[in-house]
Amino acid sequence: MKGDDYRGLGWAHGALTVQRLGAMLAPVTFVLADGRQVSPMHVAPWSNERQAEALPGILRKLRGEWPCVPFGYSVPAEGWPESWARVMGPPEPDEEVHGHSSNHDWTWRGSSSGSLSLVLDYPEESPVEHVKRTITPDPSAPAIDIEFRIVVRRACRLPIGLHPVFRLPFETGAANLELGGFDEGRTYPHDVEPGAALFARDKSFFELTAVPARAGGAIDASRLPLAAATEELLQIEGADGIAALVNHEDGYRVELSWQKEHFPSLLLWYSNRGRKAAPWNGRHVAIGIEPICSPFGLGPATASADNPIARSGITTAMEFSPKEPFVTRYRIEASAL
Repeated sequence: MKGDDYRGLGWAHGALTVQRLGAMLAPVTFVLADGRQVSPMHVAPWSNERQAEALPGILRKLRGEWPCVPFGYSVPAEGWPESWARVMGPPEPDEEVHGHSSNHDWTWRGSSSGSLSLVLDYPEESPVEHVKRTITPDPSAPAIDIEFRIVVRRACRLPIGLHPVFRLPFETGAANLELGGFDEGRTYPHDVEPGAALFARDKSFFELTAVPARAGGAIDASRLPLAAATEELLQIEGADGIAALVNHEDGYRVELSWQKEHFPSLLLWYSNRGRKAAPWNGRHVAIGIEPICSPFGLGPATASADNPIARSGITTAMEFSPKEPFVTRYRIEASAL
């Protein structure tokens, strides 16, 4: 392990670690107002296993929170509804899951005292020139502020996303997901993982507590972890830019807030022991709460096409210009229950 692969910061209300690989943020420990210490960010159970070194970059030390440019990855169109299948293009020859930013070592850059900055240059053939992120603990609170910047070489349209992944308690239903108001939710139009489906395909819903189930009826998708072994995605449209996970077992609330004008959708990744192949091995339990401009993370070709979500008026790929960098800011904050 290279000595500069990780850097950390401590402040009056906590401590954090950032790794160069994917610029992933975790572990994070917050000191709450009542003096307790809590660690809400997820770290994959295989991240320190020797065999993990052979995995793709994004999986090797999967953890916490990181940005994805472009967001998503292409999947085969076989078995998809016609409205989706006809706009699903093949992957690019050099396509990487959740983009170049998720799979490579970033470079540390100088930053003000009390913050960490990293930058990543993209291959010359990419429309993206480089990305940069700066992570700054709030000196007055158990909270972290993050700024993310994208600079492009030429005008382009790309899906983008943020990828916070939170730790869940062991006991079924011991945490609650709070989204506030939203316009519409959508279930995945196919199977995220064969044999591990829980929700009905390609359905709308308007309450997270009543998501249409594959077996009929409805499921409360706000109570976590779920009882079933499953791997699922839900896309939420019109969220208000704030989501929270309430961990009753450990007595805290962690809130994610973002600029909703940049991310018109929120993707919920339910990773609930549903993936049985290595390195997952049926042991991965976490919730991804991911602000996105993307259709279910289905890759750049589908995101830029006239897909069903785009046809409904929800933007699924963002316009970038070399004349002006894209800059977005978001925050992770913890509090006691």
